Amino acid sequence: MKGLKVVTIGGGSSYTPELVEGFIKRYDVLPIRELWLVDIEEGREKLEIVGALAKRMVQKANVPIEIHLSYDRKKALEGADFVTTQIRVGLLAARAIDEKIPLDHGMLGQETNGAGGMFKAFRTIPVILEITKEMKELCPDAWLINFSNPAGIVTEAILRHGAIKKTVGLCNVPIHMEKRMATLFEADSSRFWMKFAGLNHMVYAINAYLDGVDVMKQIPTKMEEMKDSEAMKIQNVAAVDYEPEFLRALGVLPCYYHTYYYRQDEQLAKILKQHKEGTTRALEVKKIEDELFELYKDENLQIKPPQLEKRGGAYYSDAACNLIESIYNDKRDIQTVNTINNGAIYGIEHESAIEVSSVITKSGPMPLNIGKLPVQVHGLVIQMKSFERMVVEASVEGDIEKAILALSINPLTPSDKLAKEVTMKLLDAHKKYLPQFFK
Repeated sequence: MKGLKVVTIGGGSSYTPELVEGFIKRYDVLPIRELWLVDIEEGREKLEIVGALAKRMVQKANVPIEIHLSYDRKKALEGADFVTTQIRVGLLAARAIDEKIPLDHGMLGQETNGAGGMFKAFRTIPVILEITKEMKELCPDAWLINFSNPAGIVTEAILRHGAIKKTVGLCNVPIHMEKRMATLFEADSSRFWMKFAGLNHMVYAINAYLDGVDVMKQIPTKMEEMKDSEAMKIQNVAAVDYEPEFLRALGVLPCYYHTYYYRQDEQLAKILKQHKEGTTRALEVKKIEDELFELYKDENLQIKPPQLEKRGGAYYSDAACNLIESIYNDKRDIQTVNTINNGAIYGIEHESAIEVSSVITKSGPMPLNIGKLPVQVHGLVIQMKSFERMVVEASVEGDIEKAILALSINPLTPSDKLAKEVTMKLLDAHKKYLPQFFK
């Protein structure tokens, strides 16, 4: 059997050991011959540390996966079967700016939502589109699996402007939600599954099945009963307990990023308080990453350390590796991914990216037919899709006016005036990484 070549761009990420663990566990059904970890020169130290740990993990597991470290993306891509992207243009320093400037103006500063998400997309989209051009030349039959945030907007950009179309965007939020809800019902994951629909970080569980019976209506009560339990805590989003009356009337389960919209005042107050105290999520992540890389340096470490789950990347291997395994083996199981709509959700353009439960085949994801989203969530999803479309257009065209318009559309923005002020300051702060706006 011919072995597979997988290329991970952003290989120096702290998430990489999770991915390597997933590949090791699935080696019998996903025979990877070569895993290329690729990064930029600025990430050399981290890539060397992570790469050494990856080699130790493979050696301990006694699987014949060759680990290659590279700073030459084109050389790595040649002949690849799967390409995964987990990049952070501008590193964590750029994320800190994404959070700080909106907060300075009394707006939510968050990596994938609002102004922060928009500017992370602006920095990421040109790089990802360049990668698609290189893939068309060097590995035209490969699948691109993108884990870079904001995953939905990046997928939208690839589908509309990429040189390849074999792409899937991935997020660990749905699988995390499903596992948490299964815990509420004290059910093994094999007995419990949820049907998801919406957009990345704007996705809803619209059904929840236990042994084939829809138990969605029971979830608000169970969540209220278990609100103080460890199972309900999220690593990278401040906890919020929705009013049970709201959840019952909503009829579907929002993801935890919805708290920035349904509890905007509360979340803004918490984050502003942290900001005034000199703390942001970017700084917290940097501290966690520094600790992780100190652990990774230990030559006796041969497994993924459990502390990695604090990074917010729990179940990355389950999501990413399950997807690659299912495409490779044509498993036709159901997973939640970011993919082309093709009429699955009524009211969203066929060409647009959605996050939806899909049957995973060798030909890619086949979205389940959702039809109309419930009226109580339809409007917010459509508004966010308008924002995503404008972000992509602004990025590809280098259009500052469309950037201001995009942020004005976003529900987290109080006014077009603030949208302009924040956009212009972020453009100036990130000028090095945004050449499309400064032609």
